[in-house]
Amino acid sequence: MDGDRLALVLDALSREGQRVTVGRRAVVEALLAADGHVSADDLAGLVQRVHPGLHRATVYRSLEALEAAGLVEHVHLGHGRSVYHLADDLHQHLVCEVCGSVEEAPADLLSAVARRLRRDRGFVMRPYHFAVLGRCAQCSDDGAAGVRHRASGRSRGGAPARPGNTVIQS
Repeated sequence: MDGDRLALVLDALSREGQRVTVGRRAVVEALLAADGHVSADDLAGLVQRVHPGLHRATVYRSLEALEAAGLVEHVHLGHGRSVYHLADDLHQHLVCEVCGSVEEAPADLLSAVARRLRRDRGFVMRPYHFAVLGRCAQCSDDGAAGVRHRASGRSRGGAPARPGNTVIQS
């Protein structure tokens, strides 16, 4: 685990006027230890492995407090559950609606859209809160293999594709 990063997040939490509780520290530690994005349920499981006495509700409240302090971001990955990551690693999420793969993209990917919305409509966009849905390079292949893949109703990994995502191309 990255001790420097842990200290930075906990210091920022204190500067926001929030208490550094066992639950909040445990959630930050679990986010640092997690490999990639993690759902609230999965995060609660990670926390409870190290702190078995910590109730799941404490994990959820800690996530809310960390997010309110701007230290944790959650993102909706398509039609799936929300996932969490530390806000010091902002990035966009590209989700393939065929195979379900998630790719991270540079944080400034939607900067031009955000500027235009603010300029034209006075609207301040939260670009990290949602994923950009589409098709990954592999699934957008227009070759015969791609057609068979989408027409079969199976993802490239062999799992059933989500309903409504099977496309027959001629």
